[in-house]
Amino acid sequence: MTSLSNLTVLSLEQATTLPFLTQRLAREGARVIRIEPPGRGDPNRYVGRKFLDEDGLASYFLPNNCGKEAITLNLAEAEGRAILHSLISNLSVDIFATNNRPSSYAKLGIDYETLRAIRPELIWLGITGFGPDSDEAAYDPVLQARAGWMALTGEPEGEPLVFGLPMVDLGAAEHAYGAVMKALYQRALTPNPSPTGRGEGVRVGSRIDISMLRSAAVWMANPLMLTALGEPVLRRGNTHQFFAPVAVYPTRDGYAYIAVGNDRQWEALTRLPGFESLADDLYTRNAGRIADVSRLNERIAACTRSLITNDLITALAGIGVPIAKVNTLPDVLEEPMLKKNFVRATDPRTQTEIVLPPPAQVNDDEIDDLEFPPRLGEHNEAVYGGALGFSAEKISGLRSRGII
Repeated sequence: MTSLSNLTVLSLEQATTLPFLTQRLAREGARVIRIEPPGRGDPNRYVGRKFLDEDGLASYFLPNNCGKEAITLNLAEAEGRAILHSLISNLSVDIFATNNRPSSYAKLGIDYETLRAIRPELIWLGITGFGPDSDEAAYDPVLQARAGWMALTGEPEGEPLVFGLPMVDLGAAEHAYGAVMKALYQRALTPNPSPTGRGEGVRVGSRIDISMLRSAAVWMANPLMLTALGEPVLRRGNTHQFFAPVAVYPTRDGYAYIAVGNDRQWEALTRLPGFESLADDLYTRNAGRIADVSRLNERIAACTRSLITNDLITALAGIGVPIAKVNTLPDVLEEPMLKKNFVRATDPRTQTEIVLPPPAQVNDDEIDDLEFPPRLGEHNEAVYGGALGFSAEKISGLRSRGII
């Protein structure tokens, strides 16, 4: 993909939410340069199995950082902040992004007002746990708990459960992506008037603040509205509050998820060989099935348990009932509709290859392979030498003094 190939993104990033966003921008052709503090850099570099037997390149770091460049810079020092500001200007940075806590913005010289004064057309993005007015620390599971997600996850009589993926991190990144696209569109349409009245003025930049709590609450629109109207929404395990049967059912060789969405689908299901015993007048309408959902699911499980998963899928798909095998993760890697489009990133030093799921596509955009995730400070010479003209001696001196 090359749709964003004219954009430069400078990102002071760590953990998951912002790296997930900037990797999406990198996949679409943007030049993404991640900034990390000298020394150990992003803590996620050390989470998971050590990859290629290298420090700072652990497995958890890899998926969200393909296609990027990496530099180190000590923003706690005035000289480091001055270098950052030179990069904003000399690289013609379009987007500056950070997921640092708000109290650090001014101290690190990354606050919107400071960077906007350097480059008025800059799109500034900050992702925080609770918005720019709160300095409270937050991680994904904390936000899942606070936004009510855990109250909806798990079995009815069980304990609240955290979701199996960091969906607050990922969801905030998706909201940030949409906001960035909107800001780019607005910037393209609304240049400032020229101060001299001659020619086009400076394009309009913008500030974007993403609260991960607000982002998480957006996904809760339905249960929050129902709750406000007095209709309680509670944990339901694998079942659905408004439709039945919708659940996971055992098969002879695994599990399948079946979702009957209307009465017509239910009637078709009861006509299948082996499912005729389910043709009960009580179940003709969805309301009746909901009212007796526990016993209904036991009766369906008795029918599915003797069938091979693929045979069950063939039978239900043939009558238009949505069904899926509950895949293991190795199964997903072999999923034909995904496997042919997996993105690859190859380490130029060792020729080791990693794979990533295919991105969302627009029309017939080509899916390009990505550069391997960068080592800590891997692009210091290229960026500082190329953008700022620093000599090898100066770069070496900055490194020895802990500035980069």
